[in-house]
Amino acid sequence: MSDLRTQFGQIDIYLFDQLLRGRIRPGMRVLEAGCGSGRNLAYLLQAGYDVAAVDSDPQSVKQVRRLAADLAPALPGDNFRMESVEAMSFPDNFADVVLSIAVLHFARDETQFNAMLASLWRVLRSEGLLFCRLASSIGMGERMVPRGGRRFLLPDGSERYLVDEVLLLDLTERLRGELLDPLKTTIVQDQRCMTTWVLRKAVAGKFRSAIL
Repeated sequence: MSDLRTQFGQIDIYLFDQLLRGRIRPGMRVLEAGCGSGRNLAYLLQAGYDVAAVDSDPQSVKQVRRLAADLAPALPGDNFRMESVEAMSFPDNFADVVLSIAVLHFARDETQFNAMLASLWRVLRSEGLLFCRLASSIGMGERMVPRGGRRFLLPDGSERYLVDEVLLLDLTERLRGELLDPLKTTIVQDQRCMTTWVLRKAVAGKFRSAIL
């Protein structure tokens, strides 16, 4: 068990599933948008992935830079940037895989949510994989208290921007993405719902990437 912790750390179990299925392979460039302390990056750094990340919290970025310096010293420090998700400075078509784990539901409103999602899509290469985990109302809609727009008070006391199945399928179509897995939602003891949304981006030039 200790060997597993050393190798994989606290990686999100649904991200681990994508690794097991061979969708995220060594040598790929992986960008995590909203990386926090880097719990999902430890294995990727050790395994030779070309890792990049952003977070708006300077302490989180410092911590991830230290982690990268220890586990993958050949990676440039500039791969890890203090930036908001909607204002990432990485170029278009930058990464093979873009991760957004427990980030999008912090959007203030629809405008910011769409800006964040458009930024994730912009930096993703053609035929690349977008992996999102975000709070939703799926399976618990009647327990969520509306706060205006798509913001809701959850039974756990937090306030989040919540998506639902209709919206995620509509966004998939508007992005011209391919849904790689059915939407999968975990209900956490009647307190909140977390949905996994996995898309593949279309070949360059075939579809526009803008949401709006």
